[in-house]
Amino acid sequence: MVHVTLKQLRYFDALAREQHFGRAADACAVTQPALSMQIQDLEASLGIALVERTRSGIKLTPKGEEIAIRAQRLLNDVRNLIDYAQHAGGILSGTLRLGVIPSVAPYLLPPLLPLLKDKYPNLELYIRETQTQPLTDELVEGKLDVLLLALPIKNPDVETLSIFDDRFLLAVPKSNKLSGRVRATKDMVEGDRLLLLEEGHCLRDQALTYCSLKQVDAVNTFGASSLSTIVEMVSAGLGITLLPEICVGVEGRSREIKVIRFVDPEPSRAIGLAWRRSSPRRDDFLALSKLISVACQASLKRGATAMQA
Repeated sequence: MVHVTLKQLRYFDALAREQHFGRAADACAVTQPALSMQIQDLEASLGIALVERTRSGIKLTPKGEEIAIRAQRLLNDVRNLIDYAQHAGGILSGTLRLGVIPSVAPYLLPPLLPLLKDKYPNLELYIRETQTQPLTDELVEGKLDVLLLALPIKNPDVETLSIFDDRFLLAVPKSNKLSGRVRATKDMVEGDRLLLLEEGHCLRDQALTYCSLKQVDAVNTFGASSLSTIVEMVSAGLGITLLPEICVGVEGRSREIKVIRFVDPEPSRAIGLAWRRSSPRRDDFLALSKLISVACQASLKRGATAMQA
């Protein structure tokens, strides 16, 4: 009789993702020999080789690759079963692991977190802030429950919900000749030094797409990983940038910058939620989206005040 345990599948899933016994063992918080023994027991139970062990490392066999796909599905089903049991008592109760991208977290979380605490006091919230691709990977792997980020997300296992459109604004130094303009146009960007976040941030890609720029000398990042750094550089007269409207209330205060709206149609990005299609917590995410919409309005109101200052 074939006997396969969830522990074996979890260890093999980690090995399939890490492609390294040591890293997989660390991910599972076990020793490498313990993980290796469970993989060998799984191979013996199934009667097939899952892993090719070579001097240069490991790779999955063709059958191992198929088993890895099926194992991930089974593990996700188990997580969903546990989620359902733990959260059947009410909306947004128990644990929620939320992933947020850096160009959203500092601007929506401050107004959102008090709303969550007040309306859903039984919610135990954990927040992970990083770039889109790592967040999406961790969502699919079951490490996160839901993401708050810029859409779209192209993954057949992920369901998304757009909540609001976040317009882009042009930020220039107050000393810049453009600061007197009522409306910005795309050609203004081409004539100045464009400061953007480092590669890997979706905001950078969205800005380049709008400006019809791919890789040009006028685009500079200096490895900046936060909008606050970019705004400080603009304030110092080192260039111009595109800012999401939700950040203006924070980044536009007490800085020597001028923020200008673009002519219609204004460029924007869609901000929303993403979760696994198999998740049983869709009602939780819909409730969360309503509070995010309220938090967005608070953030935009703050930004409007900053722009008038």
